Formats: sequence, structure tokens, C-alpha cells
Amino acid sequence: MRNPIQKRLANLESWQQIVFMACLCERMYPNFAMFCQITEQPQQAKIYHNILNLVWEYLTVKDANINFEHQLEKLEAVIPDINDYDFFGIVPAVDACEALSDLLHTIIAGESLEQSVKVSVLSLQTVVALLETEENREFSEKELKDNPLISDELDVQWAIYRTLNELEKRDIEVINGLKNEIRATKISNIGIEINN
Repeated sequence: MRNPIQKRLANLESWQQIVFMACLCERMYPNFAMFCQITEQPQQAKIYHNILNLVWEYLTVKDANINFEHQLEKLEAVIPDINDYDFFGIVPAVDACEALSDLLHTIIAGESLEQSVKVSVLSLQTVVALLETEENREFSEKELKDNPLISDELDVQWAIYRTLNELEKRDIEVINGLKNEIRATKISNIGIEINN
């Protein structure tokens, strides 16, 4: 399913695209946290969130000195193998890790537009995967467009985009505001809620 926002992301500067990705990773985090809770690996969820915290620090603290190659290695060590688990929770968990991996690759190597589009698509695909798994069938484009979970996902992505697009320069307060707002809801793109 295509999301018109993906064409608009080209209007943003690279730091804005990185904030956009960080927001979507923050929103996908509860999916990974829930998987870690079910599989009794709470430490893995902490590692994911610590890495994400360092990304926010990079975005908001001038001259923050963070070794993102090392953070990527740490993330890769906790990404679960999709073949080791036979319940749906593995899918959104791996998607959340892939999104964070794309974000780290962007900070390390650039290509922020390409990666921000990828993360936007990935977040949407996680929702589609849930719907299709629940009903055990493929959805048509129209059914997806009319689905409230898809609408919510698109609304959130557009809201983040609009907030960033209105900025003329990097505004730490706005960036922190986006992060805090997503964290405060504690609900992921597929409705997973975390209580910590």
C-alpha cells in the first residue's frame, strides 16, 4: 500500500527525516517490548530503548559524541530470528528492529530520504501484516484505506510530517515534544500498550 506522505518526505531536510524515523521507531518500540516480555528477555527491550535514547540525544544535544557503529552492533545482537518463533509477535518485533537499524544506518552513512521512506512503509506494513494475519487473508487496497488502524497510522505519520515541515530550523523543543507525545501514549502502531 502506497502512502502519499512518502513523496512529501523529500521536502524535509535530512535532520527532519531522521526525526521522522525516530518518531516511528518510538511508536514501534512497544511491539518489540511486548515480544521481549512474552519471551522473557526484558534486557533486549532495554537495549533497544537505550539506543533510541541516544538517537534523541544526537538530535537534541549539540556536539553529542556517540559511536553509532557500536550501537548498531548492539542492536544487531538483540534482533530475534524470525524462524525461531511461531507466533505473530515476532513480525512486529523484527519490523521495529529493522526500522531502528535503518535509522542507525542513516546516521552513520546518510541516504536519509531513502531510509525515511523505507521506515514509513515498514511501519505501515506492520499494521497490514496484523490485519491480514487476524483475518487470514489478503486485503484489497480499498479495504486497507477504509480500515481504522491504517487510518490511525497514516494520521500519525502525517501529523509528524506536518510538525517537522513547519520548522525553519532545528527546534529542540519541538523535537522533544514529538518524542514525549509518542512516549506518553505508550501505544504502538498496532495497538500494543506498554505499562513501563
